[in-house]
Amino acid sequence: MALKERLAEDLKSAMKDKNIVRKNTVQMIRAGILQVEKDNKVTLEDDGIIDVIAKQLKQRKDVLPDYEKSGRDDLIAELKAEMDVLMEYLPKQLTAEEIEEAVAEAIKSTSASSMKDMGRIMAEVMPKVKGRADGRMINEAAKKLLSQC
Repeated sequence: MALKERLAEDLKSAMKDKNIVRKNTVQMIRAGILQVEKDNKVTLEDDGIIDVIAKQLKQRKDVLPDYEKSGRDDLIAELKAEMDVLMEYLPKQLTAEEIEEAVAEAIKSTSASSMKDMGRIMAEVMPKVKGRADGRMINEAAKKLLSQC
């Protein structure tokens, strides 16, 4: 089943089950997809939809520390529930070891030796791990491996 159809079915079931967090999260995903489609005048396939979902997940991860600083436990719990729902639609995330492996391979293939080569490394790794790893994690792994060179 295509991701767009799965989202529609999950929205229906969340409404029937009166699962408010899931319903709201799926609606936000669908709104994000619609926004991208209208802005770019395209119909998104699964890869584009995964990009939209990954972007929404990143937004929530970025705002989580602010909520934790303010001590809003109700908002933190809701945000974590939304993040769990978003993770269901993304491909299985890579472990830190798998990310380091991919970065090490990119360092070898690009003959990178210093931080100046970070752009080439990122350009090599990002298409391979699209939707399965956060850019920040890849960046940290690249810095760690380059500092060992």
